[in-house]
Amino acid sequence: MQQFFTKPSQIRDGRIVLGEPDVNHIKNVLRMKPGAEVRISDGTGNAYLCCIRSYGEREAVLDILKELSADTELPSKIWLFQGLPKGDKMDLIVQKAVELGVYGIVPFAAKRSVVKLDERKAKKKQERWQAIAKSAAEQSGRSRIPEVEQVVSFSGALRTAGGLDVLLIPYELEEGMGKTAQIIEDITPGQSIGVFIGPEGGFEEAEVGQAKAVGAKPVTLGKRILRTETAGLTTLSILMYHLESRNHNL
Repeated sequence: MQQFFTKPSQIRDGRIVLGEPDVNHIKNVLRMKPGAEVRISDGTGNAYLCCIRSYGEREAVLDILKELSADTELPSKIWLFQGLPKGDKMDLIVQKAVELGVYGIVPFAAKRSVVKLDERKAKKKQERWQAIAKSAAEQSGRSRIPEVEQVVSFSGALRTAGGLDVLLIPYELEEGMGKTAQIIEDITPGQSIGVFIGPEGGFEEAEVGQAKAVGAKPVTLGKRILRTETAGLTTLSILMYHLESRNHNL
């Protein structure tokens, strides 16, 4: 079932009013007729089964049929700190990270980042990535839209991660799968988690040292060297499975 997001202020008297660009997507792209059912989330944990009542020139009016369970979030808040990759790889990373349940994404410029963004370009990129996050959250039935933060420096990313309970940094020179397995096993639902992923070329040793100085734990993802767009998604997949298998409410 198609899902869309709205603001709580757009919900009143048993109806929801959607504006652009969602109404254009529903009406002209999906070609959904009055009477069709959609799922609407208010982004705060509430979701509703709705029926399209009517279309205006720039809005759609929906009747709320019933409230739905919106328990689609992970039992922990996971932040992905992603070193800026080349090309459009970040588009894929944002999309798949949202599908895997990430809470927020912080892009950062590492020493080996090839991409250099000025303030204007960084703002446009952030807007694009946020739109991708919204679309992915709708597609995957999330009850909230993860925030894609502004591009920061690596030291800025470390400061942002300072209040999190667990910090992980997959590093190609780290060894000991048993140690990594134990680190993952010790994470409990409810803890906040930060995952640091380097750009193409990985982290410099000094950056790993900086991360370790603020409590980050180096982990290995196996004997093979993974691309930057693979490493983060692999780590998120492992954490998603671990946390949801430990959550006895599922």
